[in-house]
Amino acid sequence: MSRILIVEDESIIRAALKRLLEKHSYAVDDAASVDDAVSTFNLNDYQLIISDLRLPGSPGTDLITLAKNTPVLIMTSYASMRSAVDAMKMGAVDYIAKPFNHDEMLATIRTILESAETKTPASLDEPEPDSSAKDTENLEQGDFVGSCDAMRSLFTRISKVARTDATALILGESGTGKELAAKAIHEQSDRRSAPMISVNCASIPETLIESELFGHEKGSFTGANSARSGLIEAADGGTLFLDEIGELPLEAQARLLRFLQESEIRRVGSVQSKKVNVRLVAATHRNLKELAKQGLFREDLYYRLYVMELRMPPLRERGQDILELADQFLIKACEKMSAPPAMLSPSCREIMLGYHWPGNVRELENAIERAVILADDHIITPELLGLDVEVRPSLETIEHTYGERTANNPPTDLPVQKQSRAGLSLDDYFQRFVLENQERMNETDLAKKLGVSRKCLWERRQKLGIPRKPKVAQG
Repeated sequence: MSRILIVEDESIIRAALKRLLEKHSYAVDDAASVDDAVSTFNLNDYQLIISDLRLPGSPGTDLITLAKNTPVLIMTSYASMRSAVDAMKMGAVDYIAKPFNHDEMLATIRTILESAETKTPASLDEPEPDSSAKDTENLEQGDFVGSCDAMRSLFTRISKVARTDATALILGESGTGKELAAKAIHEQSDRRSAPMISVNCASIPETLIESELFGHEKGSFTGANSARSGLIEAADGGTLFLDEIGELPLEAQARLLRFLQESEIRRVGSVQSKKVNVRLVAATHRNLKELAKQGLFREDLYYRLYVMELRMPPLRERGQDILELADQFLIKACEKMSAPPAMLSPSCREIMLGYHWPGNVRELENAIERAVILADDHIITPELLGLDVEVRPSLETIEHTYGERTANNPPTDLPVQKQSRAGLSLDDYFQRFVLENQERMNETDLAKKLGVSRKCLWERRQKLGIPRKPKVAQG
């Protein structure tokens, strides 16, 4: 069992993080300051220290030196992100922004601890297994889930490119998991012990992008009160992940091209260049080749990036992976919200397989979380997902309802031999159920029994040409 020390002055955050880690079988101690931690505990007794950057008294970065061989994970707010990058240059193993996602925190901790285990002296004497098989297995059992042919092919490509220092370009729609692929490349590479810096090019103002990437000298522009290293420099020895690289301004593209060609950077306002050893992984949902033709993206940079291409398959093309992911997200969502275990109804699974998923895996995860919040019992139904589809009952639902009706009151116009499921479509079942029950049930009861809205029932009537029962004239 790994031992973790939390150093955080806000008692609510400290207690919540401690509960989360203990729930996942970590042994946890906590302290409110660096002085408290040093005076109470032996820092070398822990496999990981998680510390807030800003603490009363000494800053959390002091633990990097005090802990010596124990890795330190720094927590920071977005406003002090630059300080977190500086902390990594001082020796912090990684940083995580507050407020943090529970899954993100757990994944970061797992990665740090696994990386530390690979550095133990005992591991040096063990025979090295086949790297291709090992990398693919680890990837499938980690953040990625999938067994379709497209994902299998992706796993193999990632394991191959990870063993090189080649620039990788990850293409795919929003929400397909491009950053997960970048992390997998980094974690399977020889650079895994160095930092991976992730940058969303679309989220940084155009006027600040060059300063953020390359750093700046004091006085180089208004507000530059001190010299700052850039994110590329912070990733020295590791990996730089540039998400949405298609949004990068042309001037910054020119500087990035020089970095790729010469492996050196120059801070804004400086005349001196500095050599860096950084592996670049870029991602975009846009067509860079088409942007280059339009003059919106440098063609020479495009070909520099296009060394190894990885394509993320959209969720709609992954078949049964959708249900595998949904089950995994459902377990996580129930744990995250302290809800009882839940399961997807058959009709819910049918809807998921037929839905287009324009938001891909991110949309699926959000839909599952929404359903867990709204669910009144342990069954997740299609209505709870909030998907923009016409929710129709599954064959199982209609057959079950239809079976109850015919068992108690068999219709005289049906043949003795029951038709097989393969012989009747969903529309056939829908039409038969409505025609046989509308004499004794009103529209509201029909819709409720079928598990659809009155509007949906009316639309299905129109589509299938099912007449409404005639109203009896009042005499």
